[in-house]
Amino acid sequence: MRRICLTLPTNRACSATLAQVAEEAAYAAKHFEVEVFLLVLDSSSEQHFAEHAQVLAALPQTSRVVPLHLDEAQQRVFLQQAIELADLTKPDLVLDLMLPAALSYGACTNRAFLIASALGCDSVHRRDSDLDYQVVDGEKVFPIHHELASIGKRAADAKAGVSAVALDPEHEDKPVVLVGASFIGDMSVDIAEVRDGHPDVYHDIVSLWAHGDATEAEKRELVEESFTGAGTAPFTGDHSVLTIVDPMRIDMSNIGFHRVHEQVPLPPATETIGSDYFHFHLIHDSRLPGVLHNRHIVNFHTGERKTDAGFAAYQLRLTKFFLSMLYFHFIYQRMAEAGQSLLDERHDVNASMVAELARDSTSLAKDENIARLDNLERAYRKLGGRYAAFADTLVPQRDRLLADAQQDIEDFALLTDVWQSLVRAGKSTDLAQAWR
Repeated sequence: MRRICLTLPTNRACSATLAQVAEEAAYAAKHFEVEVFLLVLDSSSEQHFAEHAQVLAALPQTSRVVPLHLDEAQQRVFLQQAIELADLTKPDLVLDLMLPAALSYGACTNRAFLIASALGCDSVHRRDSDLDYQVVDGEKVFPIHHELASIGKRAADAKAGVSAVALDPEHEDKPVVLVGASFIGDMSVDIAEVRDGHPDVYHDIVSLWAHGDATEAEKRELVEESFTGAGTAPFTGDHSVLTIVDPMRIDMSNIGFHRVHEQVPLPPATETIGSDYFHFHLIHDSRLPGVLHNRHIVNFHTGERKTDAGFAAYQLRLTKFFLSMLYFHFIYQRMAEAGQSLLDERHDVNASMVAELARDSTSLAKDENIARLDNLERAYRKLGGRYAAFADTLVPQRDRLLADAQQDIEDFALLTDVWQSLVRAGKSTDLAQAWR
């Protein structure tokens, strides 16, 4: 029977969300011929870890659902074994990239990828700790319904299970490696108060996401659709499209991956939003098929973001996201130019090409990022209050932030070089042996 991994990485209290994700796991086991590993990678406090453990212990016993709740110490043991078995030349650095002390959206998902592969899972389905599911006629609208209907199938065979096909026939022999949707509810980036109260400043800030030579029209279009997901319209009925999926139409809290996650890791940058979205572009640019559906989750913002400390931490992550785009725009453009040549004859991604593109990007001049910091500071000072105070904190950090943005890409290239060795080694760890 096919194994899948439904994973919830978290560093905060999320008992209510965890209980709902467990319901989704039970739904998957009931409606599909799969064994579901409900993998909770828990970096929260001791108290919150215990609360999550109670939620999992109280779940009704469900056939073919296996809860696996791992704290950071347990994750570290697994990683150390995999790294030792892979016989890497920089084991300590790789361990730090996989389990950094600071928050990393890419690293926590990489751990889920590696553990899922070790468990023999055919696909990984990721959810976030700040989501709800839509409810229609008393039933939760679970995205895994569409994910398991198509993920891993040959695209030609997946055509019968979708509402529409917008895929060139030349791609029909390739596997469906991604199935995803987006979100409704709160913006994915917590800057709605800027958008609502200061639209001109909001434009100035969000347009920093654009590539350096973007036209004003392109910036306006980007600002208009950024961070808003699928809008506000609730779910009324299923619709799915087999296609080359637009990265702007999906969200990492509502996604399923097949194969690609074992070939290339996510960038492990710390304190940087968006560091876990790389595969959306990789899959799109290499012309691998996916399914776009409309079972959007409901995004909400936690109260922690509204505290002074939470606000400052979040604005720093947003700043680092903007700085990362200098390098990612270069990589995305080169991947788009390479197209299907990124794939081998088995439609697997050539990881060495990706690593080479990442390294090439690190030679870019930092002038564009210096201008980004100038513009961001100027915009925040216009807003005053906490934003102006945050701008003051950027001044002494400028050189470090510029250097860190480049180092993050160098780290990504290094991890990409060793990723497939790590994946193979993970299959021989104690964790893998326990569930063989």
